[in-house]
Amino acid sequence: MAEVVIVPDAARAGAIVADEIVALIRRRPDAVLGLATGSTPLPVYEALHGRIDGVDVSQVRGFALDEYVGLDPAHPESYRSVITREVVEPLGLDPDRIRTPDGSLAGIEHAGEDYEAAIEAAGGVDLQILGVGTDGHIGFNEPGSSFASRTRVKTLTRRTREDNARFFDTVDEVPRHCITQGIGTILRARHLVLLAFGEGKAAAVAGAVEGPVTASLPGSAIQLHPHVTVVVDEAAASRLERADYYRFAWDNKPVWQGI
Repeated sequence: MAEVVIVPDAARAGAIVADEIVALIRRRPDAVLGLATGSTPLPVYEALHGRIDGVDVSQVRGFALDEYVGLDPAHPESYRSVITREVVEPLGLDPDRIRTPDGSLAGIEHAGEDYEAAIEAAGGVDLQILGVGTDGHIGFNEPGSSFASRTRVKTLTRRTREDNARFFDTVDEVPRHCITQGIGTILRARHLVLLAFGEGKAAAVAGAVEGPVTASLPGSAIQLHPHVTVVVDEAAASRLERADYYRFAWDNKPVWQGI
């Protein structure tokens, strides 16, 4: 069972996860972080900014979950640009140690295999930050994605493109393809931390945590992982049947265990 932490708001969620990441870096200066983009992980990155002073992050490595195919890496909404703007620069990370999948058309046929090899060469991801889509997708693994899938090119659904259109002028500007870590890739990380905020994510959270394990809801794959922490606000937790137990377990958890 995943550990579920129900918090008052996104800021508290960010603080809890940031504390865990700082502790990880102190234990392992060359820690490998799995970095998600979008609005959901922003409270984590913001909280990290206030906690990273005095912590040596020069050796920290990172791998982004995904990237658009065919979008110039210099485009402000490429995930390379987003990670640089929201994570690398504010936290003072070494940009040469932070990677995103290569979404350029040249070499796209082997870009997934190249990314998998890079993750393996780094020793794997220590802590993977995840969001979850309203349809239950994680990364860009849309419903129906294999739980054994590795980094590969995927076609985005209309719904996902519409969800992401807020970052572009029109939905037609959102690329139709992406390269994303597969569910199998994500499950190899040593610790998964899934965040979700707002009532719009409540059904996806309930399905991921308490529903059947099914490729129709990719987020449910977290139930197969031995170390998962789900951090949600009250609205996103509103459909969880065991919410009272999750609150009790968190309130009585030994502090030294972290998350």
